[in-house]
Amino acid sequence: MVTKQLLKGLPEDADLRRADSLAREIFSDVANKWALLIIEALGERTLRFSELRNEVEGISHKMLTQNLRMLERNGLVDRKVHPTVPPRVEYTLTEPGRALRTTVDAICGWTHQYLGHIEGARGRFDA
Repeated sequence: MVTKQLLKGLPEDADLRRADSLAREIFSDVANKWALLIIEALGERTLRFSELRNEVEGISHKMLTQNLRMLERNGLVDRKVHPTVPPRVEYTLTEPGRALRTTVDAICGWTHQYLGHIEGARGRFDA
């Protein structure tokens, strides 16, 4: 967590420890499994809604819609509507979204690296 020394001079909205801070609201938005999986699925690509739904196995139509709207609201995903019949809607990561993807990639790498360790710990704990 960010220390108080690093937060000196920053607005209160930057403090993740404060329940009413904008930083905590943003953190809460993007630190959920669906948002992280959507960011990872988009990567450097542009995908349509149905393609994204196929990429993120297990996500419902409703959850994908809610998370895409949240990511768009936070400026992490760009939504482009093509004026065709039926309308074609495409999603792409913005520059901040691509920057966040670097962190998501690191989390994915960590998960793969420690998967066996965590599986063993769970087995011992649940025994």
